Amino acid sequence: MDLSDLIKMSAILPALKANSKKQVLQLLAEKAASETELSEREIFDTILQRERLGSTGVGNGIAIPHGKLPGITRITGVFARLEEPVDFDALDDLPVDLVFLLLAPEGAGADHLKALSRIARVLRDADTTAKIRGTTDAAAIHTFLAEAPASNAA
Repeated sequence: MDLSDLIKMSAILPALKANSKKQVLQLLAEKAASETELSEREIFDTILQRERLGSTGVGNGIAIPHGKLPGITRITGVFARLEEPVDFDALDDLPVDLVFLLLAPEGAGADHLKALSRIARVLRDADTTAKIRGTTDAAAIHTFLAEAPASNAA
């Protein structure tokens, strides 16, 4: 699974301004609504409900909020590079500056998990995250996400 299949260039926010985790989630839900034609409120409520189960801040300044929604027809992503890191209650207690929102159909099952796994692998790659953090160009970020190594194997 290639991340370019999950995320369109228009779904990349290369310099998002937000002051809190909740504001980041609201802005991502707003962008996701414009990409999917789903209700912004429904998207926000779904990802906030998931976040209440435990933070999706996975460490190293990265968060992967996600949720399943009725009415969405394909797995869809929205990516944000934050101008300033925000507290996300991450596993390592570090603030987050890279956020990949993943939305999936309710019946996505294994495909949803494969997409989450792929995102985690790509964002675990130090070279990829350094390149993303070094630019505010959406096209460049899209390329870095799409071309990242499939694994950490050398």
